[in-house]
Amino acid sequence: MENINYNTYMKTVCDKLRRDLDCDFVGLAFQDIEGPNIRWKFASGNSNDKYERITLRYGKGIAGRVISTGRPMEIKDFPNNIVGKALEYPIILAEKLLYSYAVPILINGIPKGVLLVGTRDGRNINDAEKMIVDRTSLELEKHIQLINK
Repeated sequence: MENINYNTYMKTVCDKLRRDLDCDFVGLAFQDIEGPNIRWKFASGNSNDKYERITLRYGKGIAGRVISTGRPMEIKDFPNNIVGKALEYPIILAEKLLYSYAVPILINGIPKGVLLVGTRDGRNINDAEKMIVDRTSLELEKHIQLINK
C-alpha cells in the first residue's frame, strides 16, 4: 500500500509542476540503492515510454551530471553548446527537448535523484520558475525522508 501512495505522490508532483510551469516534460530519476546506475522512474508529459528503459551511469547524461556534482544544470538550445555528445543525453533525445533544467534531490544529504523540467519548443524557464523547481525538489526530499523513516 505504501508503494502505491509513494508512486501516486511522485506522479502527482510531476503533473502539478508541469501544469504550474506550462512546460512539456517533467521527470524524476533516482540512483539505484545499490550500484551507480541511475534510472528515470516517473514522468509527466512524456511523448513515449522510452524514459522507463533509460539507464545511466553515475556522471553521465543530465541526471548523472546533476547527481555527481550536486548542482543544478541547464541546457539551452539542445544539442548546441553541450558538454559531450548528444547521445550522452538520452532523456533529452527521447523526449525531443530543446531546453532542460535539472536539480538534485538529496537523500540523507547526498544527491541521489534528479528533478528535470523541459520544453520541446525551446522556451526557457525564468528565475521565478526555477525557484519553483528548486522548492519542489525540497518538498520531494522531505517526503522521501518521511517514507524512509
